[in-house]
Amino acid sequence: MNLPNLLTTLRILMVPAVVHLLARGSYAPAMWLFLACGVTDALDGYIARRYGLTTQLGAILDPIADKLLIIAPVIVLASEGLLPWWLAFAIVCRDLVIVAGAGCWYRKAGRLDMAPSLPGKINTFVLIALVGLVIGQAAGFLQIAPLLPLLFVLSLCSTLFSGIHYVVVWGSRARAL
Repeated sequence: MNLPNLLTTLRILMVPAVVHLLARGSYAPAMWLFLACGVTDALDGYIARRYGLTTQLGAILDPIADKLLIIAPVIVLASEGLLPWWLAFAIVCRDLVIVAGAGCWYRKAGRLDMAPSLPGKINTFVLIALVGLVIGQAAGFLQIAPLLPLLFVLSLCSTLFSGIHYVVVWGSRARAL
């Protein structure tokens, strides 16, 4: 296992701790740990590309880690009233559609092509930033409450656009098989 895959695995292992801290209302430590997860996300991709360490395992683990890092805190934050449920629902549904689509692709193609799109990468960044900002607000490090409704709507737009983009692109590729 190479360094990028180790960083991705570390990120996956940190998610339960982030969720635990959020559920306890320990927002400051949760924010720092979530920030560490975000840093490992940036580092693993950079190292893998820069040093030619991309692997099939990394191509599978990285999107799983991203989905866990976003979905788990989103559900906890929504359950605590820090994120609206409609946004949490949209985020979870988008990822369920993508995972279901990947399963259908695998059944039809016999392989799993895990190629993130630019809208998907942007959406991941937007959602990680949103979760980090919401945790920072809850921890008292940020005072952005007036901006949160706008950030929620922008995050919803990013989520819907990237989800529709994946369905259109991968749907057309599946029809071409």
